[in-house]
Amino acid sequence: MRPAELAENQRVTRAVEELNRRMLRARDAIDRAYAEPLDISRLAELAHISDAHFIRTFHATFGETPHRYLQRRRVERAMFMLRDTDRSITEICLEVGFNSLSTFSRTFREIVGINPTDYRARSDVMLAPTCFTMAMMRPSSFGEALHKNGQ
Repeated sequence: MRPAELAENQRVTRAVEELNRRMLRARDAIDRAYAEPLDISRLAELAHISDAHFIRTFHATFGETPHRYLQRRRVERAMFMLRDTDRSITEICLEVGFNSLSTFSRTFREIVGINPTDYRARSDVMLAPTCFTMAMMRPSSFGEALHKNGQ
């Protein structure tokens, strides 16, 4: 490789690295404010790119849209609350940022594979080290449960 090609390659790599850092900052902002409505304009501003480019780049970087990522994070938080609290499913639904119990239940079932009530009933029998429990209970991507259940 000639020096000019090497320099060009390094510029592209630095640009991609910088964009990835900005996307990580935006994803961290989603994580911090998971219970709030998704504000694509604010996140795109944080990443210093347009709204449409933010959505495309987020999907290319993380494998899911910002909306799907937020839904998965909310469901993860709800899973924890269903296992570790006695709060009602409606209270948990509202606390994690869903506005509708039916949307929460549908989304929970799509991601986890069972409804919140059944999840809570099954979570009591888990006797394993915390690291295994956390790894097993965390949904890795949106809709994965549908493929596991053959739906």
